[in-house]
Amino acid sequence: MNFGLTEEQEVLRSVTRRFLDERAPMATVREIMESPDALDEKLWTGMAELGWLGLIIDEDHGGAGLGWVDLVVLLEETGRGLLPSPLISTSLAAAAISEFGTDAQKQRYLPSLADGSAIGTLAVLEESDIVGPDGIALSGNPDDGGYRLSGTKRFVHDAVAATVFIVPFLAGGKEITLGIVEANAEGVTPKSYATMDETKRMADVAFDNVLVSSDAILTGDGTAALARMLDLAAVAVTAEMVGAMDKDLEITSQYAKDRVQFDQPIGKYQGVKHPLAEMYVDVETSRSLLYYAAWCVQEQPESLPLAAARAKAYASESFVRIGIDGVQLHGAIGFTAEYDIQLYLKRSKWALPAFGDADHHYGRVASLGGY
Repeated sequence: MNFGLTEEQEVLRSVTRRFLDERAPMATVREIMESPDALDEKLWTGMAELGWLGLIIDEDHGGAGLGWVDLVVLLEETGRGLLPSPLISTSLAAAAISEFGTDAQKQRYLPSLADGSAIGTLAVLEESDIVGPDGIALSGNPDDGGYRLSGTKRFVHDAVAATVFIVPFLAGGKEITLGIVEANAEGVTPKSYATMDETKRMADVAFDNVLVSSDAILTGDGTAALARMLDLAAVAVTAEMVGAMDKDLEITSQYAKDRVQFDQPIGKYQGVKHPLAEMYVDVETSRSLLYYAAWCVQEQPESLPLAAARAKAYASESFVRIGIDGVQLHGAIGFTAEYDIQLYLKRSKWALPAFGDADHHYGRVASLGGY
């Protein structure tokens, strides 16, 4: 069995890194994250032209028709640079429509998601903050073959920029159903708020008697579809986490080589090199778990729940630890706004609870027989 990336995937990684180094260096990232929506339209268009937005969308609907391992390669690189963009959110919305949409829904939404003219996102969490079917309380009242939604989804990623929401709700107050809601629909109101990580934007989205017509309902078992989407979301977020962890380690290692104390680079001292070694082990372990989960998405879907839970749980703990160690190994200056390392600590705080924190996923690992 070949555990390495293909030549094409290595090219994808190289091209992605070169594009981001040129078009989105950290100075540009800082400018974008200070803008109202943390979105650069020219950069978003460039990403669409490279095929990033439609990477996992089939070619018949304007995409590249690649797989989840390819997407993970891409997301690792965007994570390294802390790229502010709704790439994960749009990819997840595209995945939901690709896997559970009708032919008409695919034709209507996928081409615009692939070319960047539309931005998608998942609106899952509610007041209970429970990740999964038990957390869905938003009720859809039957109305002329469709449903009327009234309630609020919380902590929706990229909600203000989004034009399309994938919304799980209880059809008739009973069965979980996934619906497509357009942002310009009457009664849809996102309310943004400040977060620690300014490169990632979230908002609460209120639905006031919003109509989800019969032709906007995704097909299949809603409970199974929601579980599948949450697993895909965990894999996608973990991919950016692994990339960010790797870059955090790179920055900190270089600082340990450059910073001289008592006439020696501080990297020569055990109190510095031992934490760096532990950071390296955590990065590589997280990456191994991540790529197995990404492989499972299409090749062994029955193993995905356990694989995704393991990857997200381990990476969530590791990233926070690496974020803290990276700042501490920089000394007092690590906390200052002018140093980039503190941005990685902030990203770790965003990533930890995204689509389930470490405790949530370790609980899943135990329930799925992973111990």
